[in-house]
Amino acid sequence: MEIDDTAKEIVQEIGAAINSAVESSPQVAEAIERLREAGYEMELTLRLEIGLRPHEGEEADEETDEAALDLTDEDLRTLRRMKIRIDDEGL
Repeated sequence: MEIDDTAKEIVQEIGAAINSAVESSPQVAEAIERLREAGYEMELTLRLEIGLRPHEGEEADEETDEAALDLTDEDLRTLRRMKIRIDDEGL
């Protein structure tokens, strides 16, 4: 699906907001400090994929493909710690 420039800009804002939230999180800062005290430095890379689809009721120009999301138990625990809820009906 082709998205317009406005949607692209908003998606970039979402990514920046998530990055800012992680960087300013007291829980993340505490965990990083504990890791340093244990003698380690951390390099964190987060990958964010945002999928867009038209609102229901609006006709899409193309059919959308559904993709399966395979998450491990560790993935789910990490997301829960980050207070991210996943609807696991389709998993």
